[in-house]
Amino acid sequence: MSILKIFIRIFSFLLVYFVVIIFFPIMNVKKQPFKKNENIGEKEAPKCRENITFEACGEKISGWFYSPNDKSTAFPCVVLSHGFGGTKDLILEKYALKFVEKGYGAITYDYRHYGESQGEPKQLLSTTEQLDDLRAAVEYARSREEIDDEKIILWGTSAGAIYGIIIAGEDEKIAGVIAQCGSFDSKEDSKLAVKREGIGFFLKMFIHAQRDKGRSRFGLSRHIIPAYGVPNSTAFLRTKGVFDGVQRLAVDSKYFINEVCAGFMLMPRAQNPLISAENVKCPVQLLVCEKDEIISPKSHLKIEKILGEKAEVKLYPIGHFDIYFDENFEKAVKDQLAFIEGACL
Repeated sequence: MSILKIFIRIFSFLLVYFVVIIFFPIMNVKKQPFKKNENIGEKEAPKCRENITFEACGEKISGWFYSPNDKSTAFPCVVLSHGFGGTKDLILEKYALKFVEKGYGAITYDYRHYGESQGEPKQLLSTTEQLDDLRAAVEYARSREEIDDEKIILWGTSAGAIYGIIIAGEDEKIAGVIAQCGSFDSKEDSKLAVKREGIGFFLKMFIHAQRDKGRSRFGLSRHIIPAYGVPNSTAFLRTKGVFDGVQRLAVDSKYFINEVCAGFMLMPRAQNPLISAENVKCPVQLLVCEKDEIISPKSHLKIEKILGEKAEVKLYPIGHFDIYFDENFEKAVKDQLAFIEGACL
């Protein structure tokens, strides 16, 4: 068989493959919504909270600004960034109110394509765009007269934990970074994920991503999959305990939706935090859950070594979602407040 015939056969196969994947009504995925509190809409906003908007790359970002009672002098501000698929009303206010009690300001916001922020299509996850959103949030914080622009702390959790380190690597005015249960070493975390799920799962996810990207190029409706799911279901994160953990967070969230455009897996990634860490000048607090279901217990080791004396590592013998609740939450927040006080001296 000639090379030309082999090429034609391969091309024909790929053509049929992509036509079927993109245009045919296949690969339907069952939704996995979370139960919500029926009285979410009746909850009153805290008096210290103000609705705000600012722009990132020409699109409006929706956020909340929390200010302390004492406004006689400019105060430090903590800018909080959420994890995978998170919205500003998904647990972040609980942290913001703790910071406000101690005299700090706080800003929470929805990434573009999520919650009340602009950006189409909805539920599109772009880590490069989310970095731009955080840059815009920092710029907004510095524009407010009541905020001390040299005492801005970047706080991030889970998938958003690396963003503060990346921004601090390019912005020497950042006073400190709090990175909670984050994925800092993608190689170590990928090894764990493949061992846990098997290579077949990721090949299946790759096909879902191809369908979504292909449909987007033809202006068709996006191919959506659950962000979180129960074990053995079709969802990006389906480790045992993950769905129940997010359910506890989502019950009081009005804007969180358990969906993501599958094509995000083929989109450009944010900078490597291990590289950015080399340029970080400010102190960084790494909060590590030693029994994390999603992230390797080795994930923080390389970045800790790179940061050297700038790193403060806090280890908790708990799972990924335990840090958001009860005594684990109180312990972590106490550690974070002590860090903020030191970073803002």
